[in-house]
Amino acid sequence: MKLKEPTTFEEQVRILESRGVIVKDRDAAVRFLSRVNYYRFSSYLLTFRNPDGETYRTVDFQTAVNIYLFDQELRALIYKSIEDIEVFLRTQLAYYSAHKYGAEGYRKQENFNEEHNHKSYLYRLNKCIKENANTPVVKHHRAKYQGHYPIWVIVEFFSVGMLSHFYRGMLNSDKAQIAKNLYDTSYQVLDSWFRCLNDLRNRCAHYSRLYYWIFPAIPKMDKRDPFIPDRRLFSQLYMLKQLHQNAAVWNNDFVKPLEKLIIKYEADINLRCIGFPENWREMLTK
Repeated sequence: MKLKEPTTFEEQVRILESRGVIVKDRDAAVRFLSRVNYYRFSSYLLTFRNPDGETYRTVDFQTAVNIYLFDQELRALIYKSIEDIEVFLRTQLAYYSAHKYGAEGYRKQENFNEEHNHKSYLYRLNKCIKENANTPVVKHHRAKYQGHYPIWVIVEFFSVGMLSHFYRGMLNSDKAQIAKNLYDTSYQVLDSWFRCLNDLRNRCAHYSRLYYWIFPAIPKMDKRDPFIPDRRLFSQLYMLKQLHQNAAVWNNDFVKPLEKLIIKYEADINLRCIGFPENWREMLTK
């Protein structure tokens, strides 16, 4: 099939109008589409799409813009909480590994489980070092310690994905002890949280849509928790609540701003599109 021809911003506005979108201010719509890619923006109209897949139920252009802005602000709010969690997990995993296996025990294959791919793991470790070769800490350890890096140094270069890879490869007994000590849960649950945390962080970091998004993985919950998660955003946020270690910070810096954000856009958003139950405030408050 031949690819579509490129369209001007003005043509994009006319296409939206032809599909049922009400545009009250065409100049403003053109200015918006000159800043936000049509393909990105049109995904925020999915909840209004008719069964034919081409047209939309009557919807105002500004309504879709407001949903887009809600999503944008929501990503920034989530990303800040993920940062707190990421720093905490780096600290805890490095501390555990260092005190049980020594400064460089993280490089020894015998400290990992049978499913761990050590060759791939070492490749990723060396890639971390290479990508940060010009940082003062790497230069210092290369000059003074012949390129040997203790776990508490190298962990600062781990992405959430690498941190997840590190935890997943640990001996099951170590994973179990970490999961129990940090969250009073099983390592299978924490494994799941790492996977979901990485997916969520990547979507936020790459400015990807959260509204009406179906996540690839469902976070597991402890058997004692009555909540049944699904693939919508609320389940991911409920998982963040479990991962965050500071109740006051979580409540004040996430739950309260989230409530204000929802009130700000309540005329345009539909909380069911992101899996929020009616008692979401109660469920997210620590």
